Amino acid sequence: MEHQDTQRPSWAPPEVDIDTPSIARVYDFWIGGTHNFPVDRELARTVAAGNPDLPATLRANRAFLRRAVRELSALGIRQFLDIGSGIPAEGNVHDVALAAHPDSKVVYVDIDPVAVAHGRALLADEPRAAVFQGDLYKSHEILDAEETRRLIDFDRPVALILAAVLHFVPDDDEPLALVRRYTERLAPGSALVISHAGAEEVPRTAPEAAEQYRGAVSRVIWRDNRELTALFEDFELVEPGVVRAPLWRPEPAETPDPALAMLAGVALKPAG
Repeated sequence: MEHQDTQRPSWAPPEVDIDTPSIARVYDFWIGGTHNFPVDRELARTVAAGNPDLPATLRANRAFLRRAVRELSALGIRQFLDIGSGIPAEGNVHDVALAAHPDSKVVYVDIDPVAVAHGRALLADEPRAAVFQGDLYKSHEILDAEETRRLIDFDRPVALILAAVLHFVPDDDEPLALVRRYTERLAPGSALVISHAGAEEVPRTAPEAAEQYRGAVSRVIWRDNRELTALFEDFELVEPGVVRAPLWRPEPAETPDPALAMLAGVALKPAG
C-alpha cells in the first residue's frame, strides 16, 4: 500500500477529502498527470492490475479528444463546452483550439472541486477559457452559468464535449434525455463529441476491472455501438461514425490499437 502523504498541495481547496478516491484524479493519474493523491494512485494501480489496458484506453480517449477538437476547428467551430472535463492536462481542449484559432473560446465544467481548483489556477491568465464546478444532471445551471454566458454564444455553432462521462449515467437516468437537454440549445452547425466505455458488443458480465472501478469510485455502464449511436439522435455522424476511439481519424504516425474498449464519435447538427 502506498504511504499516505497528508501534506495538502496549495491547489487543493481545504474542503476536499484527499483520503477518498476522486474520478478526476484517478483519470489524471492514468493519463500521466500529476494532480492526484496516494489514495487515487492506489486505486488506479489496483484497477489497472485487473485490466492492464485501462490506462492505455484512457490515453487513447484523450488522444481522440485532441483529434476531434482539431477537426472541428478546421470546420470553423470556435466555441467548445467540455462537460466532465477532469483535471486539465497537457494537450487540453483549449490548447488545441487556441493553437488552431486564437479567437476560440472554451468552457470546462467538472463536478470534482479539485479538478476545478487546478483548472482555475491553470487558466488564471487565459481570458478565452474558463472552468467552473457543475453537475452534468443540472443542465440549466451549466448552460446559464456566468462563465458560459460570458464565453459561449449559443446563436453560433458550439462543440459540446461529453468525453468519458456518459458511462457514469445509468439507463434509469435516461442518458438520451440528458444529452437532449444540452443539444436543444445548440445552433445548426454545432457538434456533439462523445466517448464512452464499451465495445461493438458488450459482454453479458461486466469485466472485472469495470466492477472494481465501479465499486470503488462510481458505477461504470458499458454500452455498445448501437446504444452509443442512439445518443447522437438527430445529429449527423461524421466519418468514420461510431468506432473504437483509436480508430477515429488516427494521425498518420499513430499505430492505433483497435482492441481498446472505448467507443467514440463526432456528429454535426444539421440545419433546420
